Amino acid sequence: MIDWIPVVFVIFKLGMFSTCMFFAIKWHYDQGKKGGDPRAVLRAGGKVAAIFMLALLLLGLLTFGLMRMLGLDLMLP
Repeated sequence: MIDWIPVVFVIFKLGMFSTCMFFAIKWHYDQGKKGGDPRAVLRAGGKVAAIFMLALLLLGLLTFGLMRMLGLDLMLP
């Protein structure tokens, strides 16, 4: 019985991801048909990319700070 659990979870995960990707692509396609200002889309995309990079940098700094606080070895070989 326990051998089937990963199979069921993987199938469920693939099904959910496929469904969500379908609706995400459909929504973006429908939004593109409405038209709009391409500059606003580029501006919003740039803001999202900048926020993502700042969040990634902050997460990296917090991770290294925690590693240093715990006394883990940070030296490269």
